[in-house]
Amino acid sequence: MRCSFDLEENYLQLSGIQHFAFCRRQWSLIHIEQQWADNLRTIEGNLLHERAHDPFITEKRKDVIITRDISVFSRTMGISGKCDVVEFHRDDANGISLFGRKGMWLPFPVEYKRGKSKIADVDRLQLCAQAMCLEEMLLCGKIETAFIYYGEIRRREVVELTVKLRANVQSLFVEMHGYYSRRHTPRAKQTKSCNACSLKDICIPKLPQTEQSVDRYLRRYLFENDSAEEVQ
Repeated sequence: MRCSFDLEENYLQLSGIQHFAFCRRQWSLIHIEQQWADNLRTIEGNLLHERAHDPFITEKRKDVIITRDISVFSRTMGISGKCDVVEFHRDDANGISLFGRKGMWLPFPVEYKRGKSKIADVDRLQLCAQAMCLEEMLLCGKIETAFIYYGEIRRREVVELTVKLRANVQSLFVEMHGYYSRRHTPRAKQTKSCNACSLKDICIPKLPQTEQSVDRYLRRYLFENDSAEEVQ
C-alpha cells in the first residue's frame, strides 16, 4: 500500500519506527502523548548521536564522501527525519551526480546506536526507512546495503536491505499512521523488555494486573464487611 502525503504536518518521525517495532505502546506514549523520560541507555545513546551529528563537517576519504545530520523525507510513506551519517561512495555506473563533485556517487546511510546488534529488526527497520527516503529524494537506484555502527562493540554491522525488510517498513508506517490519526495508545503488555525501557514508570506495565488485583481485593473487602454487619 502506497499513499501520498502532501502536508508535512501529517508526516511521522522516521525514527519512531524503531520505537513502534519495539513496543507500540512506547511509540504511542512518545509520539502521541508526548511523554518522555531518560535513563542511562538513552543518555549514552544521545551522546553517541551528538558526536555523529555535526552538519558542518564533510569529509572525503579517497572515493568516499562522508556527510552528517542529513534531513530526509518520503512523501509516499509520510515520514521525515535525519540520517546520522550518509556516505557517498564513488560509483560511476550506478551513482548520481553531486554538486561540485566530479564523478557519480551512490549514498549509503549509517545509523549510530549505543548498544550491540539485536536479533530483532528494530534498528534495521529504521536504517532501511532512511535508505528508502534517500532513494525517493535523490532519484537514485536501489541502495542494496547500509550500515549500523554499535558503540558498545565499536563495530559496524552491514545490513542487507531486502524486499522483505522494505515491505515491513511500509507496512509498519501504514499502521503507525492509523494509530496516530485515531490518537490511539494501546494498553501495556508486560514483557522482559519492559525492565530496560526508559518509560517504565510512565507506562506502568504492571498496572492492568494491579487493577485486577485491586478489584478482587475490594470485592472481597466489601463482601467480608457486609457479612460481618449481617452477623452483628
